[in-house]
Amino acid sequence: MRSPITQRLPILTSSTPKRNRSHVTYTTETTIETPLIKHCTNKDLPTTNPPPEKEETPVIKKSDRRILRPLEVGTQLMCLWKDGKYHPAKIIQRRKFKADESGTHYYYEYYVHYTEFNRRLDEWVKLDRLDLNSVQKVVNQKVKGQETSIKRGRGRPRKLKTEEAKKEDTGAFDLASLREHEKLTKVKNIAYIELGKYEIETWYFSPYPPEFDNSPKLYFCEFCLNVWNRKDHLQRHMRKCDLKHPPGNEIYRSGTLSMFEVYGRENKVYCQNLCYMAKFFLDHKTLLDDVDDFMFYVLCEYDDSGCHMVAYFSKEKQPEQSYNLACILTFPPFQRKGYGKFLIEFSYELSKKEGKAGTPEKPLSDLGKISYKRYWTSVLLKILKKKGSHISVRELSEMTAIMPYDILCTLRDLNLVQFNKEGMQYICTDHDVLDFHLKAASPEGSKIDASKLLWTPYKEQEEPALIDIS
Repeated sequence: MRSPITQRLPILTSSTPKRNRSHVTYTTETTIETPLIKHCTNKDLPTTNPPPEKEETPVIKKSDRRILRPLEVGTQLMCLWKDGKYHPAKIIQRRKFKADESGTHYYYEYYVHYTEFNRRLDEWVKLDRLDLNSVQKVVNQKVKGQETSIKRGRGRPRKLKTEEAKKEDTGAFDLASLREHEKLTKVKNIAYIELGKYEIETWYFSPYPPEFDNSPKLYFCEFCLNVWNRKDHLQRHMRKCDLKHPPGNEIYRSGTLSMFEVYGRENKVYCQNLCYMAKFFLDHKTLLDDVDDFMFYVLCEYDDSGCHMVAYFSKEKQPEQSYNLACILTFPPFQRKGYGKFLIEFSYELSKKEGKAGTPEKPLSDLGKISYKRYWTSVLLKILKKKGSHISVRELSEMTAIMPYDILCTLRDLNLVQFNKEGMQYICTDHDVLDFHLKAASPEGSKIDASKLLWTPYKEQEEPALIDIS
């Protein structure tokens, strides 16, 4: 397994990529400035941009004067989160600002990590959100045998992870390399990106060149993915860019959804910039400077103005193992719309075309693991309801293109692999039990019409039949 790259990599720029052959047609319209739709993880909290120059120095209570300021990096204390409650946090970094024009007074902001939650919730906070009385109380506190959860976003809980859980989530990555990775990427370097009509708050660090670090926001062309740190540069580019869809071949279209296949060797700049942008939302994503051996499948919503990227997955063109997916991401404004399940199902449709079972590369992200488990549960249990117990794991694999190991793990997690009196294993197909698990997995009908998938496996494309010329 490739280890994560943490050094900064150069961002390539180029002229507008050449449009590949596609059967997409669009109407030409005058560009109209549309209002941005903000999509922020912590939208109810104060902005992370530097505050104005004139700001009063926070007043410290008499009981708090024993606390030395500024607070040291590594200090643990309670911090006010967006749910209105205090949660244990650790100070990762601090930065200093002038409190008046004279420059004689200063105040600090602190970058905190909430120890109960994923790093995507790390943020800059001001002193008034820190409980200084809790500094001594929290420093040596350890949570043993407890699991803390709160609701975030749309009501989904986020649980405290132990070292063992982290090791399981990150697969082949050893803990030492993970700690080094987290140390080098501990502070988000970019707070927001603008993609199309959306302003999106980033989750993690991405190794953009140092000249981008002081930029409060990066601006992406949603069609060619070239990037700037100034809005007027993007607007100037949009007047010249005639690309209205990803620079690849459209291999699927149904309703308002369209899938494009982009070859890394032919569209290197586009694919590299896509990887760098995706790193803002994937913590342990491996960044490769060489994308020549990868295929990128970009899912778009299309209208009269073009095809707008909502999600993507990548895979090796000719994998050494049976991997049918290397990286998967649904961008935050489009999550919880079923696009993750769509991409997973699409990867297995490609495996069916290839005539072999496939599996995703490990490790999976926390959200990716949830999506795959729901997909496997939904597909397998629907077949079990129809076929009954007279079906083997091998037959399930042949029908679904899911690897036997993934099938067995899914059935065992659902306690559907049981033993009879003779000690023989069998699959439980009781309809009440299957219905219970299907309801928990929130299954939806297949959104992919396989008849509209226009794609040929590469072995068939690159190995023409031999012609007898004797």
